Amino acid sequence: MKPFFLLLAFVSFSFSFAQKLEYNGGKIFQDGVQLSSFETKKTMETDLKALHLFKKAKTKESLGGFLLGLGIGGTAADLVMGLTSDVKYPTVITYAGVGLMAVSIPILSGRKKLVQESVDLYNSGIQDQKKTLGDNFELHIVTNSNGIGLQINF
Repeated sequence: MKPFFLLLAFVSFSFSFAQKLEYNGGKIFQDGVQLSSFETKKTMETDLKALHLFKKAKTKESLGGFLLGLGIGGTAADLVMGLTSDVKYPTVITYAGVGLMAVSIPILSGRKKLVQESVDLYNSGIQDQKKTLGDNFELHIVTNSNGIGLQINF
């Protein structure tokens, strides 16, 4: 009985409420403060589906940006070589660069939608912030292969 009261006292003193995220202009805000990608990942750790979507969007952004930069760099380098030397312009490097730029467009196109979906999914998982510990305190008895336990939700 003593551990139960200790657990109840610990839970009642250490509660915190999650804050909703806002996605405006390609940036994520929490209470008006812009979050970095690392901070957003830390915030979304409680909702694995939202975190997966956010990481997928960031992967698309990194891969698409790399391909776009590589294509622009290759095309620009070939242009400079064509203007400064007697090499026939355009060469295979220009065509490869234009191809990389074309491939990067569909990769980059869906990232904002994925970030918006992840923020919406995260926000839908947050309980109403107006409730206090006394209003939404739930106690459940749970069982599994290891035994019986108490689950406290607030």
